[in-house]
Amino acid sequence: MENTADTCMPVKSANTYLTLFLSTFKISACTFGGGFVIIPLLRKKFVEELKWIEEGEIIDLTAIAQSSPGAIAVNASILIGYHVAGVPGALISILGTVLPPLVIISVISAFYQAFRDNLYVSMVMTGMLAAVAAVITDVVITMSHDMFRRKDLVSVVMFIAAFIAVRYLKVNIIFIILLSAAIGAVRTLTRKKAEKERGF
Repeated sequence: MENTADTCMPVKSANTYLTLFLSTFKISACTFGGGFVIIPLLRKKFVEELKWIEEGEIIDLTAIAQSSPGAIAVNASILIGYHVAGVPGALISILGTVLPPLVIISVISAFYQAFRDNLYVSMVMTGMLAAVAAVITDVVITMSHDMFRRKDLVSVVMFIAAFIAVRYLKVNIIFIILLSAAIGAVRTLTRKKAEKERGF
């Protein structure tokens, strides 16, 4: 797969769409434990392996996916698909992400009674909780690494304050997201204004 010289964007071709579909399909089929679990898998595939998306972009796309209504796994896949190949890429990503759980849940629904009362299934699900917690922890570390590396004091303070507000003060997550978005917008506008005044 060729990349353009100055960006990570792949050349849009039938092979690009096929790779996009198969990648999201495989990731979705192997994702257990909630939406956040898919983020490190998307990062590994599209940032590290395919190099279609930059490290900073995957963090931005994750933030947008989390802040938007709907399942974060689907939102993230749509954004990545659109980023890679426009509207067709977004539609292909939706199909690749939704198809595996649709099939699996349909099968489970047909045999729900057997699954619900099966001791071994219950034991497997309980055991998977530890792995899910580890994966989510990895997501937090990965996403916060760049912020701490850049020594962005405001972002670090927001990170800690948001954690305390949600975990201990029980503040509604919607208010946290809106406030964080407002602070981010103000910081961006201020920075751009300063750059414009300096002649950049």
